[in-house]
Order: sequence, then structure tokens, then C-alpha cells
Amino acid sequence: MGDAEVELRDHAILPRNQVLELYTECGWSSAAKPDQLLTALANSHTVISAWYGETLVGLGNAISDGALVVYYPHLLVRPAFQRRGIGRRIIKALQTHYVGYHQQVLLAVKDAVDFYQECGFQKACSVEPMWIYDDSDL
Repeated sequence: MGDAEVELRDHAILPRNQVLELYTECGWSSAAKPDQLLTALANSHTVISAWYGETLVGLGNAISDGALVVYYPHLLVRPAFQRRGIGRRIIKALQTHYVGYHQQVLLAVKDAVDFYQECGFQKACSVEPMWIYDDSDL
């Protein structure tokens, strides 16, 4: 299977069962909240999905004010499809929607910091991430 065989789609219809399989396979806790997860994706400013034939193998989404700031909350690629450039393609496709924005923001789990740095993101030196969240399910 080559990278060229994986097609990116912008705002594709996302079948519920495939979204839940993807999030479950990637170990994301939001799979346990299927209705909220599907609503969150439907309300995203942008969703880029990756397809191998008719199988959803990855996706990323963006939440934005439409002018200055964009936040990239989700980027997932099925483990069997990782390390093939799919995640990088999804991030680049998302970023094409937000060229020139004042801030492009994401929260990277420790294992993903190097990946995001390779995609052009850098650690904030004067800003600390803060949240209200029970991260016991990470």
C-alpha cells in the first residue's frame, strides 16, 4: 500500500461506525462519548479525512474564529497506517485553510511533540497550556 493510495477528503461525510472504530483503535477516550464526538466533528470549522478505498484511516479537524486563530484539536491515523506521511498530509491540508492566521495552536501529547515540530510547530516559550480537564483518561 502506497501513500498515493490514501485519498484526503475535505468535509467528507464521516460514517459513525468508522469514526468510532478509528478513535477506539487509536485509544482516544472520546470514543466513549460517541454522540458528543460526532457533534464536535460536525461543528468543526474544517475536517480533513484520509481514506484507503472506503475505509477511514485518519482525520484531523480545526476549530477557528474564521479570522485570527485556529486550534487543531484532533489528528488521528490508524496504527497500521502510521509512519507513512498521512498525518503530515492531513496537517498540511488543514493549514492550507488558515494561511496568514495570527495563531495556529495545538496541544501535543509528549509522544507527538517531535512530529509536530517537524510540521513547523514550536513550543511556546512565554505561554503555558492551561485547562479544566480530568486527564486520567489520556
